[in-house]
Amino acid sequence: MTDIVVPKEHSANEHLKLASNYLRGTINESLENPITGNITEDDSQLTKFHGCYIQDDRDLRMARKKKKLEPAYSFLIRIRVPGGISTSEQWVAMDNLSNSHGNGTMKLTTRQAYQLHGVIKTKLKDTIYQINEAALDTIAACGDVNRNVMNSPNPLASSVHAEVQEYVDAVSRELTPRTRAYHELWLDNELVAGGEKEAQVDDDYEPIYGPLYLPRKFKIAFAIPPRNDTDIFANDIGAIAIEKEGKLVGFNVAAGGGMGTTHGLPETYPRLASIIGFVKPEHIVETMVRLVEIQRDFGDRVNRKHARFKYTIDDRGVEWLQEEFNKRASFDLLPIEEYEFTTNMDAYGWHQGVDGLWYLGLFIEHGRIHNKDDYELKTGLRELADLHICDFRLSGNQNLILGKISDADKNKVIEVLNKYAILEKIDESSAQRLHSMACVALNTCALAMAESERYLPKLIDKIDKITKALKIDDVPINIRMTGCPNGCGRPFLGEIGFVGKSVGRYNMYLGAAHNGERLNKMYRENIDENQILAELVPLLEEFAETRNENEHFGDFVIRRGFIKATKEGMDFHQ
Repeated sequence: MTDIVVPKEHSANEHLKLASNYLRGTINESLENPITGNITEDDSQLTKFHGCYIQDDRDLRMARKKKKLEPAYSFLIRIRVPGGISTSEQWVAMDNLSNSHGNGTMKLTTRQAYQLHGVIKTKLKDTIYQINEAALDTIAACGDVNRNVMNSPNPLASSVHAEVQEYVDAVSRELTPRTRAYHELWLDNELVAGGEKEAQVDDDYEPIYGPLYLPRKFKIAFAIPPRNDTDIFANDIGAIAIEKEGKLVGFNVAAGGGMGTTHGLPETYPRLASIIGFVKPEHIVETMVRLVEIQRDFGDRVNRKHARFKYTIDDRGVEWLQEEFNKRASFDLLPIEEYEFTTNMDAYGWHQGVDGLWYLGLFIEHGRIHNKDDYELKTGLRELADLHICDFRLSGNQNLILGKISDADKNKVIEVLNKYAILEKIDESSAQRLHSMACVALNTCALAMAESERYLPKLIDKIDKITKALKIDDVPINIRMTGCPNGCGRPFLGEIGFVGKSVGRYNMYLGAAHNGERLNKMYRENIDENQILAELVPLLEEFAETRNENEHFGDFVIRRGFIKATKEGMDFHQ
């Protein structure tokens, strides 16, 4: 145990983490309590570090309450997939678990993770055990630690993708918590395939995090220009791979991004990360560690709404961060290298990599893998996975890339996908639908104020009618929707963004850059669907009539003066 004392003024979470004995708390006792499907409030905070959120079905709350039943509790489990690359065997394992232990669906998240929903408490331990048997894990998928490390999942024409992925894996390993609690609670302290047992030590010790871990969640992403398909500027740290003559020469490092804000609190705001310098490839792991340590030491542990890295930097300045980093690192930051991002969206369809193998980008609407009506997406992907002729790459835009397909197997993939009309989804979808993204929100997210995943497809149907009539349905416009302002679906990077305010009502934002390098700004507050469409029609009409060649919608609304450009996070509310 530690002799650290947490000051009284620090938040309750800080006292809880210290008293938890390196994330154990009373989780085991909560799991063994047969009286309820819930766990204690303290343990619900600690299970986040283990990759689990307690939820209940909000659609059933009132009916169950009338019958004097407790809410329909279940767990969301998030599975880390560094860089989004998983094997066909792992896809099969997740598919099996979603059927036997979950609600029959899988969610591909905006952090390239698998997400299982509807896991009841009595099945929680076995689910996590089986996830680890599939060479995956859930530790640090949530909580006040570094979460799943992202990377561009589609190599396209880049010759450095495999090398960048090696650094992604190295950063993920280095920043994984060392506590033995994960293995004790979920794996009976056994070594199973994919577990992090080799990273453990005889006594609990967190060389990077310490017993208090970080003040809040922490996110890292890599991207390979010209695609910013991981939205690196929305992360606490972003690494932009710099390639010259087919060689990886290093990374531009950005720090201080984060999407979350709170309605009615102007002191909270989204922020895009600031590029602070360039580092050589061999220094990128140490770079990440040093920046995490700076946030550990200087982040706000009193006010959790002010505890993200973005506020630490804005309170002190980017120059302070650069100086503090150079004090701690074994090397100095170098001048920023030139780069260019063209889009923050995915590439759909077939692409041949420099390795000669094929990669197929598939559209998965809002990342939900399920069978619905006459569209058997889940069945079709499972049939393909059972052939073991490709890997399964989760994108940061909730889509799926089937990778490493040989010439000999390409027709087999096409045959299965055509059988289930999966490829048709790309051809029949508007550019706006293909560039849309939504968080889960209702009916399970406890923070949701409005619908998102269940509603956005219906709103897109109506937007499609407008854009088709204007003959701009082939023009990509990033449309993002979330049920609350916490930013899980990165709504403040949507050229058109919707953030839930109450049931059926949203704040509408305009003006983000199509490549993820500029935030949007609120255009209309607390409006319903009829008002949304009434606001969009004249904007889209003028866009169709007067847009410059290749001009994106986010740039158009700023050029025409409909909204001011948000140049810094602190300008977001101005």
